[in-house]
Amino acid sequence: MCTGACSKFIAIPLYVLAAVSILCNILLFFPDFETKYASEDKEGAERITAEVKYMSGLVGGGILVLIPAIHIHLTSATNCCANRCGMFLSIGFAALGVVGAMYSLSVASLGLANGPTCFWSNKDNIFPRWGMPFANSNGSYLADKEMWDWCKLPENVVEFNVGLFSTLLVAACFELILCLFQMVNGLFGCICGTCSGKEVCKLTPVFLPSLSSKLNDNAP
Repeated sequence: MCTGACSKFIAIPLYVLAAVSILCNILLFFPDFETKYASEDKEGAERITAEVKYMSGLVGGGILVLIPAIHIHLTSATNCCANRCGMFLSIGFAALGVVGAMYSLSVASLGLANGPTCFWSNKDNIFPRWGMPFANSNGSYLADKEMWDWCKLPENVVEFNVGLFSTLLVAACFELILCLFQMVNGLFGCICGTCSGKEVCKLTPVFLPSLSSKLNDNAP
């Protein structure tokens, strides 16, 4: 497959993954699909999980991947590896995507490990309060669903948090792989140069009539 065509197959999934990352990050601001928690957090109360505010899905897995995806897609416009300059630039843009994907991956992992901010209580802390009850669990709460009942509000916030951060994590992994692959693909595009065989085929029909007339003129 030509490196330009390969860029197209890389860019299209990156569009989808960037959109998914942005959507997940936005939804995480509205646990239980309620806007009141975001409003209360804006007023200074601790209601939204800290890792959500890092905007890793919006900035890292979203914008920093979407920009390279657009450029990578543009390099495939000719469907040929002739665009050396575009392929060279795509290496740098893909590297930017790698940075964004790694940022999203790191924050999503941290968000899963620390768990959500919620109004919680358990047998050791009988007085409910807002906080992050799983912050010191090293992610062990993920395998112990009985601990999820510690969170009283927002409802089903643990499932909400785990589901969206897991989606961000998976999306970031695929973004990282695709961007790394494009760096290799872009390097091959620089080395490959023009598709000379195709260019000869396109030029040949233009010169055939003039060549025939010259042969007829020289004939005895």
